[in-house]
Amino acid sequence: MVLIDRLLETVITQNASDLHIVVGRPPVIRLHQRLRSLNTKVLTPDDTVGLMKSITPERCQQELQETGTTDFGFAYEDRGRFRVSVFKQRGRVSIALRLIPTKLLSFEEIGLPPQVRPLMFAPRGLFLVTGPTGSGKTTTLATMIDYINSNIDRHIITVEDPIEYYHEHKKSIINQREVGVDVPSFSEALRRVLRMDPDVILVGEMRDLETIQAAITAAETGHLVFGTLHTTGAEGTVNRIIDAFPTDQQEQIRVQLSVSIIAIVSQQLLPRAAGKGLIAAYEFLVTTPAIRNLIRENKTYRIDSIIQTGRKFGMVLLDDHLYELYQRGLITMEDAIFKAKKPAELEAKIRQGSVVSEEEGAGLRTEE
Repeated sequence: MVLIDRLLETVITQNASDLHIVVGRPPVIRLHQRLRSLNTKVLTPDDTVGLMKSITPERCQQELQETGTTDFGFAYEDRGRFRVSVFKQRGRVSIALRLIPTKLLSFEEIGLPPQVRPLMFAPRGLFLVTGPTGSGKTTTLATMIDYINSNIDRHIITVEDPIEYYHEHKKSIINQREVGVDVPSFSEALRRVLRMDPDVILVGEMRDLETIQAAITAAETGHLVFGTLHTTGAEGTVNRIIDAFPTDQQEQIRVQLSVSIIAIVSQQLLPRAAGKGLIAAYEFLVTTPAIRNLIRENKTYRIDSIIQTGRKFGMVLLDDHLYELYQRGLITMEDAIFKAKKPAELEAKIRQGSVVSEEEGAGLRTEE
């Protein structure tokens, strides 16, 4: 019999990021972004149901029966917390568990540009952290919230599904609301949050039109709002928000966005070239008057060129940061190209750089 405790212990001791439990193969962990099967028995339908029941709250088992999916947070003793997704496929139960790191990281440890810090003291505005699932958005946001909590007195309210990092009160007061436990939905939480005297609001996921609208309104009305979207790049993020609205509202939203957005961090996680651990690559945009004009005038296709010339503000394009990490020997060429927004262009740049390096080396040898 496969026991959930032994599986969770393996994830923690090996520092894996995820555990997958599916019928027809042994449990699988994700280690440094690669999948590895554990040396245990092949799981049967009864095994996956038994493992599911051992960790899933009654209300979530009910939701699984009704909708075929349920998500929740789960603490394994004091060893670690997991974000769990249980779902049905081909009538059978599958489980995906993600280990939530317990240690809050500093800005230096996650590699964010120093220009992000002063933005944490902004009195109002919308700060977006974007990227695909598993790109470290939650960790980046937790670092930002902890920085505010440690340095200034604010009332911070987070809305999460589920709560991942637990924050203690420091200089700030912090209230963390879990969707499905404390409040039925993100949109409902945001509808009521302004009555709670918040200074800082974290929206775990801006997943529908109502939530996006509420986040923008909160940012406009004197609150610092952090939100996440599953988008890649600053330009794609702005377009995604605008496209979420009906056509007749898009011009108004462009104006609202141009005023409310203060910064966008878009990130990707990659395996380190040395083989152990992960490293984040970022695209970073700070809204300048030029950026605001582009958003307002529906010229978002020019955002990348503004980022490229905005180095003094700490701005950087994702592909340029990937190139920089590759040049420093921190990631492989294959991984850099795989995560790039424009893979063909990045590959050409890397190969061109290699040719130049070889020519320089040859020149030096000739002189000797």
